[in-house]
Amino acid sequence: MENDGINADPLELEKFSQLAHRWWDPNSEFKPLHEINPLRLNYINDLVEGLTGKAVLDVGCGGGILSEGMASMGAHVTGIDLSDKALKVAKLHLLESGHHVDYRKITVESLAKEQPQHFDVVTCMEMLEHIPDPMSIIRSCTQLTKPGGWVFFSTINRNPKAYLFAIIGAEYVLKLLPRGTHEYSKFIKPSELARMARNAGLTDEQLIGMTYNPITKVYALEDDTDVNYIMAYRT
Repeated sequence: MENDGINADPLELEKFSQLAHRWWDPNSEFKPLHEINPLRLNYINDLVEGLTGKAVLDVGCGGGILSEGMASMGAHVTGIDLSDKALKVAKLHLLESGHHVDYRKITVESLAKEQPQHFDVVTCMEMLEHIPDPMSIIRSCTQLTKPGGWVFFSTINRNPKAYLFAIIGAEYVLKLLPRGTHEYSKFIKPSELARMARNAGLTDEQLIGMTYNPITKVYALEDDTDVNYIMAYRT
């Protein structure tokens, strides 16, 4: 593996590796990712004024749902992850889709040393709440981005409502996610993420919430950031 130090929880890696073969099944444990992907994909594309031709890095790409989506919009995408199984699934799916993504097993910290200021857009979605040192990830994402480029993070807020919706509701009641997917203590408040991002040299651009209506079963992007949210930054 291309790596000089791992900022990852082995238990978290194993958790997602065990499910990797189901990554592209829209009715599997990854159904929420499939359903929110068009939302976050269009949001990123609109904010950066078009992904076509841009060099894009997807940090923690998993099986490649977002990576392939950005590639389908004409971006030159690199996807990185530390799960061998997830990357294998991602590479195999390229044979079906015909898209091109450069998948690599490498830490974002190592890639930042290898390709500083290389990417127009860097995304790190649904990952910060699963790792030991979010600040290291944020700093590396900043270093990888060209001056004036975009960095996107999505994660989960930390408050009683987020605990109720993201853990009790999503994992135990609605069973949208496997039990144990999230740990409440690792959730990150928008103010905390904003502070880390500013310390890394990023400039706040936009904060938007991602909501789920259990009755209509529809996800939406709106002002409510109590549970899931996306923060966009410029370097």
